[in-house]
Amino acid sequence: QVQLVESGGGLAQAGGSLRLSCAASGSIFRINDMGWYRQAPGKQRELVAVITSGGSTNYSDSVKGRFTISRDNAKNTVSLQMNSLKPEDTAVYYCNAEAVQLVTDLVRVLEIWGQGTLVTVSS
Repeated sequence: QVQLVESGGGLAQAGGSLRLSCAASGSIFRINDMGWYRQAPGKQRELVAVITSGGSTNYSDSVKGRFTISRDNAKNTVSLQMNSLKPEDTAVYYCNAEAVQLVTDLVRVLEIWGQGTLVTVSS
């Protein structure tokens, strides 16, 4: 069983900052990409940022220059530093990871989601 547990989030004022963290646990051989997605009320889930195991990053245009994704491969954690927050950043934020398991001589690749954490930005 592999799971992602998120922390952080909450309420911030426009222009403020918040930090989200996510830790993977369970039987993990390796984690490939890790990322953050968000879903605002009435909208589809969208990619916010992704980071590869090698540290390459990609951001949505809406958060580029304001958000920073980072990870600690040794601890299987990923974080999202959110600065210059805007009301339109209000959403439930989900951690996502592609985890690799070794089961005897088989390789299993799992896509895992966290439970989501609410970020609310007031104007």
